[in-house]
Amino acid sequence: MMTEKETATEKIITDAMANPSPAKSMGDPGITPLSPSHTQQNDTDQVPSGPSFMVVVAIDFGTTSSGYAYAFTKEPECIHTMRRWEGGDPGVSNQKTPTTILLTPDRKFHSFGYAARDFYHDLDPSESKQWLYLEKFKMKLHTTANLSIDTDLQAANGKRVKALDIFAYALAFFKEQALKELSDQTGGEFDNNDVRWVITVPAIWKMPAKQFMREAAYKSGLVSRENPEQLIIALEPEAASIYCRKLRLHQMVDLGSQTTQNGFSPTENVGSGMTQGDRYVVVDCGGGTVDLTVHQIRLPEGHLKELYKASGGPYGSIGIDYEFEKLLCQIFGQDFIDQFKIKRPAAWVDLMIAFESRKRAAAPDRTNPLNINLPFSFIDYYKKFRGHSVEHALRKSNVDFVKWSSQGMLRMNPDAMNSLFKPTIDHIIQHLTELFDKPEVSDIKFLFLVGGFAESPLLQQAVQNMLQGRSRIIIPHDVGLTILKGAVLFGLDPSIIKVRRSPLTYGVGVLNRFVEGKHPPEKLLVKDGTRWCTDVFDTFISADQSVALGEMVKRSYTPAKPSQQVIVIHVYCSEKENVGFISEHGVKKCGTLRLDVSGTESTAPRREIQTLMQFGDTEIRAMAVDVSTGRTVKASIDFLSH
Repeated sequence: MMTEKETATEKIITDAMANPSPAKSMGDPGITPLSPSHTQQNDTDQVPSGPSFMVVVAIDFGTTSSGYAYAFTKEPECIHTMRRWEGGDPGVSNQKTPTTILLTPDRKFHSFGYAARDFYHDLDPSESKQWLYLEKFKMKLHTTANLSIDTDLQAANGKRVKALDIFAYALAFFKEQALKELSDQTGGEFDNNDVRWVITVPAIWKMPAKQFMREAAYKSGLVSRENPEQLIIALEPEAASIYCRKLRLHQMVDLGSQTTQNGFSPTENVGSGMTQGDRYVVVDCGGGTVDLTVHQIRLPEGHLKELYKASGGPYGSIGIDYEFEKLLCQIFGQDFIDQFKIKRPAAWVDLMIAFESRKRAAAPDRTNPLNINLPFSFIDYYKKFRGHSVEHALRKSNVDFVKWSSQGMLRMNPDAMNSLFKPTIDHIIQHLTELFDKPEVSDIKFLFLVGGFAESPLLQQAVQNMLQGRSRIIIPHDVGLTILKGAVLFGLDPSIIKVRRSPLTYGVGVLNRFVEGKHPPEKLLVKDGTRWCTDVFDTFISADQSVALGEMVKRSYTPAKPSQQVIVIHVYCSEKENVGFISEHGVKKCGTLRLDVSGTESTAPRREIQTLMQFGDTEIRAMAVDVSTGRTVKASIDFLSH
């Protein structure tokens, strides 16, 4: 007897496409298209509104900082950002808390955010080695090529933990905080069933990472598998886009004029400066990733349409931290830094916090140096490790723009700080330049710069220099909370996003009649005297094709062998736009539909099996129907390699 988990895994067995002919090796007789069946059906108007919720809570789970915001459905105009957190940083005032998590030595959840950081900091070094402290771990979902439920993360002390557990702990923490705040607001126990949850993810994340977030939400108890629609996975730049359109002019800075007036009255919407068909780019610069999306407004309803598939990459502000770390390795030696991070993990965290506040002070016109406090244990441990002082190391290093100040600080001149920003900013500018060169991306009216990193004057100046006045650059005042507020608006009205670009090509594996000279001979399969071409990829939707949310794409097939008792339909996906065969490089199996038709007769000469794919928020559902009997099977496409 297989456990539930095993059958689930069974269902999602991914083919290693090494086999030259997957279909032959699977041995199932397969299906063949019933022509003329290729229809696309727009069911977008009948999208069910789903159950009604009293409140929408959005969680922005960021690489460097996280937070939540909410609005009651009765007062949608009023968006509340979470209560002040205890223990904020000097020089950093925002409503978000660092994305840091602390587990006890026996791997139980202890604390999150500032609380985790402060507690970890106060532990005795001998003790802190036992505790598990994690930060900046969200990037792992972007950088792991074959992400699975079992992917692990490394804590500061070098120990490994399951990524799914960490994400689930973090979401459970936010659930508890938000429900507590809602209970205090309403003066009674607030029921989780009355909440619609929204979690934001980068648009450039691959499907497995987006699905991973949903799995973590199920594990955390945020929502149950039985009610998937209680959770919406929203794309960060889309959320930002929704919010930016609603901005009043006194809520933003127009970099072109540096005044907030700009020809409209201050109470008007930017949206009112946008007309039918206006195109704009949202550049979402966060801690880990930078996401670029191009949207167009469709009036009268003001729905959004995505014009070009999301692009970007891992060019968030933590890139500057890595450059700082490289600089320290250059001065003090990589061997020392590696050792110090493991042996004095809490002091390393302190050093990075000190760097963070200086990083925020960097500006293009700055002339005075930036001082970074070196923790005492750094100075002490270095002397033990090397037998000479930190001061000595700085003197003999070939890094001339970092000096030792008499107060025991690293003194960086502004050019040194700016050079730490350069690689990351160059990546962003290169990406923007490429985007603006695309034919689909002509006459862009506005460029919205959002996300925490958008606050950086160095980045703002670089974007201005690149655009040369081609678009107006707009930065919302509360730029770090833009995504959070937009995600709440999205949860209140998910229908606002109408058209997306599919990131992948989807299709099913079929048999076609073999045509000499057209089909490769190695794909020939002879069954009961019929010559078939095997492994054919029948496309449902292509990468970068427009997909309306909730859209159904329908195809009809018939069993290649009329006496088939079980009809197996395999769903495949690929990042390439044009796919001919399922055996091609980069084609992955991402779902299976098994339809049992045994004991039933089909009245038609050829049994019609309808296959439907519905494109939802970040989930894709597939369904097969035996038309003559009405028997149906459903499957959610699974992108996580198990």
